[in-house]
Amino acid sequence: MNVLKLQGNPSACRTAVPRARGSCRRTGPLSGSKLEIPLWLAKGLHDSKRRIISVELPKIYKEAWRTVFSADANVVDLHKMGPYYYGFGSQLLNFDNPENPEIAQSILQTFISRFRRIMDSSQNAYNEDTSALVARLDELERALFRAGQKGLNDFQCWEKGQASQITASSLVQNYGKRKFTDMDG
Repeated sequence: MNVLKLQGNPSACRTAVPRARGSCRRTGPLSGSKLEIPLWLAKGLHDSKRRIISVELPKIYKEAWRTVFSADANVVDLHKMGPYYYGFGSQLLNFDNPENPEIAQSILQTFISRFRRIMDSSQNAYNEDTSALVARLDELERALFRAGQKGLNDFQCWEKGQASQITASSLVQNYGKRKFTDMDG
């Protein structure tokens, strides 16, 4: 998740470098400038008391994109916009932002609206090329799609009689042993 970046405004993030004549020259970002920094660094520098940086939301989490997601989340290429849309968005909620409730609701509704299509596609694409569909998915959605495909493939093997022999779970076996020992005592 450290590939994605936030824009931060450094407020107190300047250093002084000594020069030959004893005067100091300021280096580093000036107050009010915008920098792209990794999420882990932004989390470390963002402190509501010291105000080292202020965090600006990435465009995909702003109001305009939230409107697009609420209209039809299935048309958006989440992988292109940010391959970790859900994970990164949930991490953004750690920053004090007045839009956090709307962001959280948008992320949840986006997931809900895309989930059914992802699972339907994974269950109905047996031995088909799914690269075009998977290319548009967030990494979490890709993992769900792979899990659905694995379940479908395992079921198909079981139907054809190619599955390994079904055995009792170790929990069930242990439960039976424990029950008999309880009766003895």
